[in-house]
Amino acid sequence: MTSQALPSYSDLPEVAGMPHGCAWGLWDKEGEKDEIGSLNLLTPSNLLEAKKEIQTGISVSLNWPLERIEDPGHNRTQMVHKFLDLQPNLIGHDDEIYINTQTSSQWDGLRHWAHQPTGKYYNGLTHEEISGVNRNTRNGIQEWQKKGGVIGRGVLLDYASWADKKGIAYKAASKHCISYTDLDEIAKDQGVELRTGDLLMVRTGWIKWYNEATPEERKDGCKTHHNYIGVEGTAESIEWLWNHHFSALIGDNMAFEAWPAEGPYRIHDNALSLWGTPLGELWDLEELSEQCKKHGRWSFFVTSCPLNIAGGVASPPNALAIF
Repeated sequence: MTSQALPSYSDLPEVAGMPHGCAWGLWDKEGEKDEIGSLNLLTPSNLLEAKKEIQTGISVSLNWPLERIEDPGHNRTQMVHKFLDLQPNLIGHDDEIYINTQTSSQWDGLRHWAHQPTGKYYNGLTHEEISGVNRNTRNGIQEWQKKGGVIGRGVLLDYASWADKKGIAYKAASKHCISYTDLDEIAKDQGVELRTGDLLMVRTGWIKWYNEATPEERKDGCKTHHNYIGVEGTAESIEWLWNHHFSALIGDNMAFEAWPAEGPYRIHDNALSLWGTPLGELWDLEELSEQCKKHGRWSFFVTSCPLNIAGGVASPPNALAIF
């Protein structure tokens, strides 16, 4: 299905046993179930249009250090990095890295989060198919590699800078909600056009908060409590997100959406499970914000090459923005 043929949220066809707003089947081809969801919007023509964003040759890494979160929450373990001495046979080193893919900059793939009321993942994948006895690799992040990675036009909506200009005070380690009308206002204020297939990035200021916080504040805001700034999940915001037909939703915060999140308008359920839209979390958007201000524009070329691992649930993004 082409981007021009995508239905609006209100016109999405019904899927048996699922709530309205389910996009399963839209990208199926010749009887084969689709496994990459809205990444289908990143077509060759979309990429060729996106390359027009490369004008100055300035590149920015969007990857936070893998070890940055010192004491992860949600029962996740800190990264372990081991150096292996090759002596006495050789002079050199190997290294081994153990990570939980949720503890730094990440892509949430389409095996990470199920639609909680039904237990179904994107396009009908079951929990048993991921971790059961007869598991398979459907919806695995290796499918993004087969597509050639994640490449397209990125757009930054800088809520943190906009809120500062507006005199809006908030705590990043709280459930401070960013509404879809805020996002519209920011886009208007920045003078940036939102296009079909864009990788939408929202800078909440969470990483800035973490970088400046004390160890005690970090532990309280990451492990003891799980309250995070993010985009608000409402009926209106879900419709707004779908109708813009973004290829992916990315934030510098823990969950992209404001957390805790519950009910039918939780963005995780809708984006990952019902639409097949990847979520990027904990991306480092600090230098990107500065470069957007220096360049006087809020769009750029993005390339991301996640891990090539069969059945992968999530991955560091290995992402760059190029102006």
